[in-house]
Amino acid sequence: MIYINIGSNINSIKGDRFYNIKKSIELIRNRKIKILKISKVYETPSYPNEKDPKFLNICVAIKSQLSPELLIKVFSSIEKKLQRTKEFKNQPRTCDIDIIDYRRKIINSKKLTIPHPRAHLRNFVLYPLKEISPEWVHPIFNKKIEFLIKKLSFKLRNEITRLNESVIVV
Repeated sequence: MIYINIGSNINSIKGDRFYNIKKSIELIRNRKIKILKISKVYETPSYPNEKDPKFLNICVAIKSQLSPELLIKVFSSIEKKLQRTKEFKNQPRTCDIDIIDYRRKIINSKKLTIPHPRAHLRNFVLYPLKEISPEWVHPIFNKKIEFLIKKLSFKLRNEITRLNESVIVV
């Protein structure tokens, strides 16, 4: 199974944060990548600057024959279509697509690190991932997702909100 995280914390020219996430799913589907499961939408403060707009995030289980390197290129092109700019680290963005886990492979190259190197520290990754894959185990630490969530700080466990809205695209 391949798990990705999609986030947005600013509007694009065409729409709001929800639109950006829905559109990214649509564009992923258009690339012949099969969407298997989509979590509900989760909202968190922006990191590291909590004064920036709040993020919306989802986790998506996908199936693809593309290599991780090609998937990242596809996701980067989708981010660009949604007007993502990369002027400085952690800046607000219209769209951010990360590979969290690619079939439990461990990859550490200059261009790509899988599993995502900070996935185990991020509430906006762990909570939506747990929703669609409650038995997921971190490929490096060999720890269940429930254990990783319990290791999050009290603040991180409490500053995340699961919204009732979903971004399911038909």
